[in-house]
Parts: sequence; C-alpha cells; structure tokens
Amino acid sequence: MYSYETEVLEQTDNTVFINVGPSHPAMHGTLRVKLELSGEKIVGVEQEIGYLHTGFEKLGEFHSYNQFITVTDRMNYLSPLNNNIGYAQAVEELMGIVVPRRCQVIRTILAEMSRIADHIVAVGLMTMDLGAFSSVLWSMIEREKLYDIFEATTGTRLTTSYTRIGGLAFDLPDGFENRTREIMDTCTDTVGQLRESFQNNRIFLDRTQGIGVITKEDALSFGITGPMARASGVACDQRTYRPYLVYPELKFQVPLYTEGDSLARYLIRLDELEQSISMVRQALDLLEPGPINFESQKNTLPGKMRVYNDMESLIHHFKVVMPGSEHGIHPPVGERYSSTEVPNGELGFFIVSDGAANAYRMRVRSPSFYNYQVVTKILPGHMVSDMVAILGSMNIIAGELDR
Repeated sequence: MYSYETEVLEQTDNTVFINVGPSHPAMHGTLRVKLELSGEKIVGVEQEIGYLHTGFEKLGEFHSYNQFITVTDRMNYLSPLNNNIGYAQAVEELMGIVVPRRCQVIRTILAEMSRIADHIVAVGLMTMDLGAFSSVLWSMIEREKLYDIFEATTGTRLTTSYTRIGGLAFDLPDGFENRTREIMDTCTDTVGQLRESFQNNRIFLDRTQGIGVITKEDALSFGITGPMARASGVACDQRTYRPYLVYPELKFQVPLYTEGDSLARYLIRLDELEQSISMVRQALDLLEPGPINFESQKNTLPGKMRVYNDMESLIHHFKVVMPGSEHGIHPPVGERYSSTEVPNGELGFFIVSDGAANAYRMRVRSPSFYNYQVVTKILPGHMVSDMVAILGSMNIIAGELDR
C-alpha cells in the first residue's frame, strides 16, 4: 500500500484502497485500477494506463507507409488482420487508389474471420473469469482452426502483416474456400454451445444481468463504439454507416440491445458471431479470379516471382521499399480520416501527408481507448467480484489502449 493511500485510510475509517493490476489475470493485459472499498463494495475508482508503451502513433511518422503495417498488427493482437485492412484502406483513400475486386473480397472474408476469432475468445474468456472452463476450451479450439487458415494465407498465425498499400502480400492458398466453409460450420456449433450453456444459466445470469450498466446517453457521451455501444442501444456500425469493401453486397443485420449490462455485451457478441459467419459464407460466393494488387507498380509492391525474374519489377520493388526522400510511396499533400469496424468498435486513422514517404502526422482512434474510460463511471456501487464480469464483458486490449 502506498504511503498516500495509508494517509487517506487514516482519514476515512470505513474504506480501504487496493490495486487490481497491472499484473492480474482478470485484467487481460497491463491495466491498473485503484479501488476504494467499503467492505467489498466499490465506492471509488481511479484508472491508470500506460504500462504498455507502444508509441505506435509516433512510429507512424517515422516509418514508411508499408513499414507501418507491421505496427498495426501489434495494436490489437487478437484481430491483427482488421488493423492491417483498416490502415491500408486509409492510405489508399489518401492516395485515391481503388484496389481490385478480388482484393476487396479477400479483405472482407479475412476481416470477418478475424472478427470471429476475436469475439469467440472474448466470450470464452469472460465465462472463464466467472468460473467456467469448458467454454474457453471450446473457443480456443475454434480460434486455433482459424489461425491455421491465417497461417496458410499470410505465412504467420498472430502478427500477419498481410496487406500492402494497394493490395495484398499473397493470394489465397489452394483449398482455402473448402477449409473455411468447414470451419464456419464448426464455429456455428460452438456458438450454439456457448449460447445454450450460459444464456439460461442462473449463476451466469446473477453475475451479469443488471451488472455494469452503460446507458445509451453514457455510451454517446464517452464515445463508446462497437459491441459495447450496440449493447446500450447505439445503432452504429461502420460497415453500414460508412460502407467499404464489399459489405454493401452482403446481407446482414446489426444486432442491438438496450439493457447495456454485462449480459447484453455477452449476448451481442454471440449474435455478431452468427452474422460474421453468414457474411464469410456470402463473401466466399463472390470470389472470382483476378489481380489482387493495384495496377501501378510505382505504388504497389510487385509479386515476388516477378521480382526474381523481371528487371523492371526488381527496380520497382527497390524504389518502393527503400527509405529516403526519392524512394517509397509518396501520397499527395493532404489529410484523410478513414474508419473501419473492428471487433471492439470504430478504428480510425487520421493521416496528414506532406508528400514525403512517411506520414507527417499520424493519429489513431483505437476503440479500447474510448471504451475503457467508462469504467470509472460504472464501477462504483458494485461489488469487487462484479468488476471481473464487467471488465470481461468489455474486452479491453491494452495494445490499442495505450500510446
């Protein structure tokens, strides 16, 4: 206990101050919350972030545009493909690039598969925090199947770095469609198990129903987005509000709840899992042969086989990747804000270009940074054990929370 906390303790005989985190399994990352307790009831909350020093915004101002893709992987390591796609789209909009049709379909498929991987682990970990164990094994099994697909497609399981400005690093591997459809079938079964096991479970309902309520007004005031906002009645989804890729061609619903409690945040992720599975199946039907990269080699990395066998492609590759004012991708002078819907909400990139090979200014609207603020508002009045259910339902990722 810190000395200043001891002094406060002497002044308030009925309260005690404790730390939860930054090293605590229920915090799901390097988060620290200082609680003021009266018995087991929370009467005061103070948050502290900054234990995961990423510096990704400043890195975006020193790395070239393609180099920064590897940084986006590490912002949210549960759904790196969504970050890859959102960032690449922001730079492409700044440059006026429209990627080929096949690239758009592939990005849509992988974005939704990444959403499934994120959501299914989020609900599994939430139930584990509240005492269940089989459920987290079910969710981890499905995530591993998805990671096998990601590895076959991108070359790695976690930090994918799959997109390129103007396209993709690789085309889809052989057998991708059949393997993906099989996994969507097993994911559907697992989502059904997660729903049946908990939505009528009296212990789970007692721990989540009416716990950690975020009103619609608070969700709007704090800038909360994603499943947390939609669980509180805020009907906003970037896939419909600001359509991109091939989402306008897909039939899907945006689930909405009004209760705003931990149970609603659990159920809405299950609903979104079912919608994402449906979207993956629909997008697979849209796959057609064609190029995956923008036609201009001056702005897009050529394929590796072309680099190995064609001198002009080798020169273009050298010009795009080499640092220096005369090399790399040079967007026109200007600025652009672009947003996409990632598993936790609205991910936005604000890029200011002065015509150089790297951004003059880079700012990132990461959803967890906004979603986490409301903790100080909703925790007081709850029991210490309720904090585990509330934070578990929020799915805060420290990588995109910290700067």
